[in-house]
Amino acid sequence: MKALKYLNKYLWKYKWYLILGIIFTIISNLFGIIPAQLVRYALDLVIETIDIYYLFNGVALQTEMYDIFAFSILLYGLLILLMALLKGIFLFLVRQTIIVMSRHIEFELKNDIYQHYQTLPASFFRRHSTGDLMARISEDVSNVRIYVGPAMMYGINLIVLFVLVISYMVSVSPKLTFYVLLPLPVLSISVYVVNSMIMKRSQEIQKQLSGLSTYVQEAFSGIRVIKSFVQEKHSFSNFQNEAEVFKVKSLSLTKVDAFFYPVILLLIGLSNILIIYMGGQEIINGRLTPGNITEFILYVNILTWPVMALGWTTSQIQRAASSQIRINEFLNEKTTLVSEKGLTKDLDGVITFRNVGFVYPDSGIKALDNFDLSIAAGETVAILGTTGSGKSTLAHLLCRLYDPTEGQILIDGTRMQDYDVHAYRRQIGYVPQDVFLFSDTIQNNVRFGTTDMPFERIEQAVKDADLYNNIRDFPHGYETVLGERGITLSGGQKQRLSIARAIARDPKILVLDDCLSAVDTNTENIILNNMKRIMENRTSVIISHRVSSAKLADRIVVLDDGKIVEQGTHTELMASNGAYKELYEKQLIAEEV
Repeated sequence: MKALKYLNKYLWKYKWYLILGIIFTIISNLFGIIPAQLVRYALDLVIETIDIYYLFNGVALQTEMYDIFAFSILLYGLLILLMALLKGIFLFLVRQTIIVMSRHIEFELKNDIYQHYQTLPASFFRRHSTGDLMARISEDVSNVRIYVGPAMMYGINLIVLFVLVISYMVSVSPKLTFYVLLPLPVLSISVYVVNSMIMKRSQEIQKQLSGLSTYVQEAFSGIRVIKSFVQEKHSFSNFQNEAEVFKVKSLSLTKVDAFFYPVILLLIGLSNILIIYMGGQEIINGRLTPGNITEFILYVNILTWPVMALGWTTSQIQRAASSQIRINEFLNEKTTLVSEKGLTKDLDGVITFRNVGFVYPDSGIKALDNFDLSIAAGETVAILGTTGSGKSTLAHLLCRLYDPTEGQILIDGTRMQDYDVHAYRRQIGYVPQDVFLFSDTIQNNVRFGTTDMPFERIEQAVKDADLYNNIRDFPHGYETVLGERGITLSGGQKQRLSIARAIARDPKILVLDDCLSAVDTNTENIILNNMKRIMENRTSVIISHRVSSAKLADRIVVLDDGKIVEQGTHTELMASNGAYKELYEKQLIAEEV
């Protein structure tokens, strides 16, 4: 139960649902056990009256006795029906409190997990698959919901019923109660043994489910690649293998669950035999009546369903504990990207890298080494380099998706860590290399995160990104709904829409991470000419492997293996006959070809 302690704060928040649920459970169970006593009274009445009734055979008094006798039995019957009705009403109220509470807790827990996901750094999402993240917020939370809902309801019901029934049984006959409860230690031992097996197998099932979810998510995301390479059968075969493992693990858990029911039925049957045998001796000795024995048998049968539910409840608690352990693993993850002073001032755009080094925490790859660079406010700097030279890492550091492992980055002379993370990022316009668009309208993708953005600014941003004519040709224009990850658009259109989204925010610092790689040279020239006006009085960092993207830059920096090998203007770098000139001439020849 250690892992489930995390849920105590939710139980405290919704304590009145739980308190009322317990009260209603007690009342419903009171109405549930009273009929057993009514049956005892009715049976004893029949046994005590029947002999007297036959003694007056043929006498007028017998008719009067019959009327009284029949009325008494009818009264007992009506009372039993009334008790059943009242029990049903309070059972309904139990579900309206405890089950409703569980739905509230499920809602709160999902929101808390999702909100916590949002705070975690990019390194966390590099380490964990999307399928695993989804499984923990859906399947695992559902398992926890069953614990705080049905499992807790049945558990409370069992405890309350056990206390009430045992109290009544002891008040009638402590000796008979002892024999009735004799099989319980066997039940306790079997619960302990099976619990351990359930816990282990539940964890294996949840882990396999995460793997299955990850595989399905990747398969559907890459369905075009699968179809292009005619790998449908291979993909289905892999899915079958994953599903087969999940099935085997689930069946192994089901077999353990199934062990409870025959054991419990055996113990209940044994209790009934003991009641009849020991109760018969008590009747012969004159200490109990047949009504008492019937009452005991009814009590045992009243306990049958809750005790049978004990196996299911135990299984669900173990599953919930297993799921909560997985949830807690992520909830215990803390972001390293914290604000030390919480500064929220407007930026001028002066950027300074001082001896910056960076090693990716998950892979150990050193992307930057002793990197020094100063960018003035309003200056446009192009950072060029081949694949793996550390260009995108600079973009990640500028957006503070990571913190440098060595050195420091200053913004307007202040350490980046001193700024409030969200206030800082709101003043950054970032166009990632891997474009991601949401399944929403074009208009909402451009204004993403800014609800009060006027349409004129959206339209101007689209024009500057050279996407206006494309949107005008769409039947629904700006209201065109994009498919998943923007699949409706071509690669170049997605990149241009991503540029429009960045510049529509009117950022103080603009970071373009190889964002023109999917457009042709002509479109690139149009966008860059439009960007010239946008970049005025705005610090801009253009990251690219194409020399043509650097034509608007005031200064060009050439990276290689995480280090600056050259920097200067186009003219200066061409005159130096270094890496830049070699890169320029190679790309010029490639374009001519």
